[in-house]
Amino acid sequence: MAVRLTAGQAGDNPQLLPLLDEVSVARSGPGRPRQRPDRVVADKAYSHPSTRTALRARGIAFTCPERTDQIARRKAKGSAGGRPPACDPEVYAGRNVVERCFARLKQFRALATRYAKRAAYYRALLLLAAAVLWLREDLQDRP
Repeated sequence: MAVRLTAGQAGDNPQLLPLLDEVSVARSGPGRPRQRPDRVVADKAYSHPSTRTALRARGIAFTCPERTDQIARRKAKGSAGGRPPACDPEVYAGRNVVERCFARLKQFRALATRYAKRAAYYRALLLLAAAVLWLREDLQDRP
């Protein structure tokens, strides 16, 4: 799990690549953890051509719908606009797991109301809440 805290007005997209640098995916067998996930599934906030290019260069599959202004800009260019990026609806439907996780984390009042004034305390509280949710997990909920 990787966590990055920013100011409330900061955009999400500029934080994606530094966040991916902090990710480590455990291997099933021996060896060090992988630093590159298989796929990133994101909402329209991350739909920028530079993000798509950077993830393609890293060899990471990216599932994200295109924003309407980007669709209009691409269509205005005609055939020079290129083809639309692929977005698998079935894979994208799995993104609701992240939204449900946020909803469960906000059940912790200190996280929802931001009692902690320092970012380090808030991050520690976030990691503690995530650990509590992980320990509470019912194994019957898994497919």
